[in-house]
Amino acid sequence: MANSMDLSAHGIMVSEIHRNPDPPTLYHEAIRHEPGASISDTGCLIAYSGEKTGRSPKDKRVVRHHASENDVWWGPVNFPLDELTFSINRERAVDYLNSRPRLYCVDAFAGWDQATRLKVRVICARPYHALFMHTMLICPTDEELADFGEPDFVIYNAGGFPANRYTTGMTSRTSVDLSLERKEVVLLGTEYAGEMKKAVFTYMNYLLPSQQILSMHCSATSDRDSGRTSVLFGLSGTGKTTLSADPNRLLIGDDEHGWSDDGVFNIEGGCYAKAVYLTRESEPEIFDALRFGAVLENVVYDEAHHHVDFNNTSITQNTRGAYPIEHMPNAKIPCVGDHPSDVIFLTCDAFGVLPPVSRLTPEQAMYYFISGYTAKVAGTEMGVNEPEATFSPCFGGPFLLWHPSRYAELLAKKICQHDAAVWLVNTGWSGGAYGVGSRMPLRFTRAIVDAIHNGSLKTAPTVNDEIFGFDVVTISEGVPSEMMQPKQSWRDQAAFEETARQLAAGFRENFRKYAAETSPEVAAAGPAG
Repeated sequence: MANSMDLSAHGIMVSEIHRNPDPPTLYHEAIRHEPGASISDTGCLIAYSGEKTGRSPKDKRVVRHHASENDVWWGPVNFPLDELTFSINRERAVDYLNSRPRLYCVDAFAGWDQATRLKVRVICARPYHALFMHTMLICPTDEELADFGEPDFVIYNAGGFPANRYTTGMTSRTSVDLSLERKEVVLLGTEYAGEMKKAVFTYMNYLLPSQQILSMHCSATSDRDSGRTSVLFGLSGTGKTTLSADPNRLLIGDDEHGWSDDGVFNIEGGCYAKAVYLTRESEPEIFDALRFGAVLENVVYDEAHHHVDFNNTSITQNTRGAYPIEHMPNAKIPCVGDHPSDVIFLTCDAFGVLPPVSRLTPEQAMYYFISGYTAKVAGTEMGVNEPEATFSPCFGGPFLLWHPSRYAELLAKKICQHDAAVWLVNTGWSGGAYGVGSRMPLRFTRAIVDAIHNGSLKTAPTVNDEIFGFDVVTISEGVPSEMMQPKQSWRDQAAFEETARQLAAGFRENFRKYAAETSPEVAAAGPAG
C-alpha cells in the first residue's frame, strides 16, 4: 500500500509513494497502470520496456570530479560528464518523477557480504521496474527495512522521459549518468530494466577494488559435498546463467560477484536469464523459475491462454526473465562460497578457431582476462542483429570504472594465493566460422565444465597451440575427439590457418592499448606474431 514516506531529500514531492511493495501488490499495480502488462500461464508478470530492449552503453556518462577523476578509466567505456550537466539531467528526472501520480521506492541491498553490502534506493514510476529491482536486489527483513536509514546509492529512474539532446554532452535522447561523488545514477530515455541492474554493478566495480575485493562479471557455483567453488566469467550470451543452472551443484549466483579475503559472494538477490528459445527440456531449472514473482520482458504470448512463445522474436531477440534466486532449487542461501578452485573464462568465438577448452598459466590468465574476447550476441545491445567479434576487458568492459589492469592484478593475486586453475572455454562456433560452422552444442559444453569440476581435466592430455600459446585439452569425456582441436573439424585447413592468424592479430592489436599498464611477461603471454 502507499505510505507517507518522505523523499523530499531527493527532491520528490509526490504524495502517493509505494515503499517496498510485495510482488502481489506490484502485480496489481502493473495490471492497472502498465501498458500491455499481463500475467503468463506460469504466473510471471509480463511487461514491455518500449523502444529500448537492450542496454545503451554509448549513452553512459560518468561525472568528471577532482576527487575521482584520477581513478576512472576514461575513454570509450566511461565518457566524461561535467557536474552542471549531471545536475540538469538530475533535475529533469526529478521533475518528471514529480509529475507522476504515484511512485515506487525500493530499498534493498547489493552484496551478500555483510561487511561490504550496499544500501540501494530505487525511485521509479513503473511497477514493472520496482518488481524487477525487488527481484534483482537482496530484500531486507522487516527489521532491516525499519533501520535502513539513508541509502548508500540512489537510482532515479525517469526512463519514460527523454534527455534533451541540446544539453551539453548529450548525443541522443537516452542518458545514463553516474556521479561517484553524489552516489547517484540518473536514467533518461530508456525503460530497459537492465540499466538499473548494471548501474548498481558499475558502482560496485568502483567500490570493491578500492577495498582489495575483486568485482567480477561471472556466475558462481559450489560442489554440494566438498564446497569447492568455481566462477564462470563471460559477457551476456556466453552461458554464465545457463551453465550455472546445474542441478548437481549449488548456485551462488548467475552474473555479478565479489572475491574477498573470505571467499566469493553474490552481489545480487536474483537472476536475469535470456529467454529466447527457452524450453523446459533444455533448461528446466530456469524454465521452472519463471513463475509468480518473476518478470518476463518483451515476450510474445497467446492472448487466449497467456502461454509465452519463447521462439517469437518479433519484439526483440533479447527477451529476458528476472527471477529471485530462491526460485532455483539448487540456490545456496546465503549466496556466499569458498575461494574458487577453478576460474573459467567463457567466450563465444564467432570465428570458430578457439578450442572447446584450454588451460591457462597465470600470465595467460591475465592476458586473456584483460582481452575479454567474445562475440556480441544478437539483441544484447541496441543495433546488434547478428554475432560480431568484440574485445571487452575483464569480460565486462561496459561496467568497469578502474583501468582493466587493476582488476587483472587482483585476479592474478587471488589465483596464485589460492592455487586456482584457469580455463578458457569456447561456447561459440565449431567446424567453421559463423555462417559456415555450427554453435557448440550445450551438452558438450556442460560435459567440459563437469570435467573441470570433477578434476579430470587437470590430468587430461594437452597439446600446445602454436598460434595462441595455451595448452589445448584434447580429450574430455562426452565430447567428440575431433571437436577438441578445432582445425580437425574444419574442411578447409588453409582457411582455418588464415582465420586463426587473423584473430590472433586482432588480439595483439587490441592488447596494445593495455600493454603499458601490464608486465612484459603478461604482454608476451598472448598469441604469437
